[in-house]
Amino acid sequence: MSPLKTFSRRAWARSALGTLLLTGCATTQQPAPSDDAPPPAVPASTSGTAAKAASTEAVRSLGVELKHLDRGVRPQDDFYTFVNGNWLKTTSIPADRARYGTFIELADKAELAMRAIIEESAAAKERHPGSTAQKVGDLYNSFMDTQRIESLGLKPVNDELARVKAVKGADALPELFATLLREGVPVPFGIFVGQDQKQATRYIVYATQLGLGLPDRDYYTKQEPRFVEVRAAYVAYIEKLLTLAGEKDAKKAAQDVMAFETALAAKQWDRTRNRDREKTYNLKSVAELDALTPGFSWGRFLKASGAEATPAVIARQPDYLEAMSGLLKSTPLPVIKSYLAFKVLDTRAPLLSSAFEQANFEFRGKTLQGLEENRPRWKRGVAQVNNVVGEAVGQLYVERHFSPDSKKRMQELVANLREAFRKGIDGLDWMSPATKAQAQAKLAKFGVKIGYPDKWRDYSPLDIVAGDLVGNVRRGELFEHQRAVGKLGKPIDREEWGMTPQTVNAYYSSTMNEIVFPAAILQPPFFNPEADDATNYGAIGGVIGHEFSHGFDDQGSRSDGDGNLRDWWTPEDKTGFEQRTTMLVEQYNGFSPLEAMSVNGKLTLGENIGDLSGLTVAYQAYKLSTQGQTPPVIDGFTGDQRFFLGWGQIWRGLYRDDAMRQMLLTDPHSPPQYRVNGVVRNMPEFYEAFGVKEGDQGWLPPEQRVKIW
Repeated sequence: MSPLKTFSRRAWARSALGTLLLTGCATTQQPAPSDDAPPPAVPASTSGTAAKAASTEAVRSLGVELKHLDRGVRPQDDFYTFVNGNWLKTTSIPADRARYGTFIELADKAELAMRAIIEESAAAKERHPGSTAQKVGDLYNSFMDTQRIESLGLKPVNDELARVKAVKGADALPELFATLLREGVPVPFGIFVGQDQKQATRYIVYATQLGLGLPDRDYYTKQEPRFVEVRAAYVAYIEKLLTLAGEKDAKKAAQDVMAFETALAAKQWDRTRNRDREKTYNLKSVAELDALTPGFSWGRFLKASGAEATPAVIARQPDYLEAMSGLLKSTPLPVIKSYLAFKVLDTRAPLLSSAFEQANFEFRGKTLQGLEENRPRWKRGVAQVNNVVGEAVGQLYVERHFSPDSKKRMQELVANLREAFRKGIDGLDWMSPATKAQAQAKLAKFGVKIGYPDKWRDYSPLDIVAGDLVGNVRRGELFEHQRAVGKLGKPIDREEWGMTPQTVNAYYSSTMNEIVFPAAILQPPFFNPEADDATNYGAIGGVIGHEFSHGFDDQGSRSDGDGNLRDWWTPEDKTGFEQRTTMLVEQYNGFSPLEAMSVNGKLTLGENIGDLSGLTVAYQAYKLSTQGQTPPVIDGFTGDQRFFLGWGQIWRGLYRDDAMRQMLLTDPHSPPQYRVNGVVRNMPEFYEAFGVKEGDQGWLPPEQRVKIW
């Protein structure tokens, strides 16, 4: 689906794109053994004549950072720590980060590249009005001009606050909600434009629950001490912003806002239920929505949103919308106005004077994520430019930092992964011929996008004004909104990208039935053109396989090759599939990275399937690429061992406890250690590569191992 940017783009990236890779989604001294020989043991060093000879003969380097290996840990017991242990011991999370790892390292690299591009435009003495350089330079400079921002105080949002204050009755809420959403301010529900999941050839409006200021509905109800502390800090934060804005009784208003959000949270669906594509597909006419939400006019709301051309509305959580309308009627209007005023202030606080900015960081950075300090101003400025005119600077990024050779080699890898998946489907012993035929038909229709769009986004309608930071951001949100609603009634744009090229991530879209790999992720350790094939297949090959697998995970398997949500499985095949996925849920439920908190196996099921099936298919693709030849030993590692090392190293990562707590409640991805250990212990190929035996900590009895695709 493509997003309708009527609220924070970052908050709804996942809804807009489908399934992501990360939220918000990478030794022996003996010759390689023969097929019937036992796998070699892992050595204590890489010295030795055979290893040196193999390294010399190899066309490419190992592609694995050996300095990060912890050779005091057996790979048979804890493969993740074996591959990443020294990195984990010697690395600290930067003070301005909630987590750190390979994705952040690459994001930092891309960020530096973007800074150079952006600051060139910002420093240019002459910029043609309306040009990319003018838009980029004036936007960045408006963020970096802290003296002007400080002098303006609350002035940039006075018109938004006045609009909220002017509301005389609940009857005016549809238009007010539409206005706020169009400019990126959240209200109790959100909308976005995407392909109709059951009629993928048309665009339609989706309506979904929204409007909470804490990361998840569970933050409002959990009674553990840390959640109680967070709620108290949130009320204090609401009070602080309202006080800065001149609210006379900010303390009471903050308590009222918290009570209103708590009531909304009680009616919202949990994240596991929200993953169900059938339950969240509820096609409604405008008249049906009006009947569902008495007192709230959807016709007026859609007209004010510019989305009246939608053929209908898909209500993702209809009972929530019904309950929300009841709360809007029963809640005193001054409370709703306080709530909306806070939403304006909370959204704009990072763009306002230091008092607002610091209050925002103290709660959203320190309290919620455990950050020690705010990110440097220039980094936040680069992020702001990326949010508003991302493809414009992305085009310059690609010209400087992405080679045609990288794209060509990626295309070869994708072709091998597709062939491996095709053969894998044919070889399934639990799937009937009829369902296999449907699966093959879907696979044949998979689209692939690598590096960057063939058609770049046109930002010419967007006005960027020197010195008008809040106005620039608002106009950026409105531009995205207009671009999205402008799709209604038009053919599907199959050239559109849901990520910028400088984004370190990848995704699968079920309605487009395509996988997408931006340029920024196609770098070491994920993809290294100079590295050994085995390592690349384990790293970027596993990522490619992960995205392929999302077309066939517990949700993607519900859509056909044309992107339509329909049941194309036989009942027996569905039962066999669910038996396997239930085993995977149980496995991941047993992982506990924090005391008294475990991975939610149901919430993370799709991503866990993607990891396991993706790496399995990547291994088969790697074997196809060897054409029956035994790869040389490089630095003491066999080809199969290098394959798994490639996967293990891309997931190294550290999390602050508060960030991990939030991840466990809200993120459909498992923590990094389980994306490695939770996967390899299900793969017989890993057992053979590293000689895993019963009694090793990484051992699972064969009957407990899960194989899906």
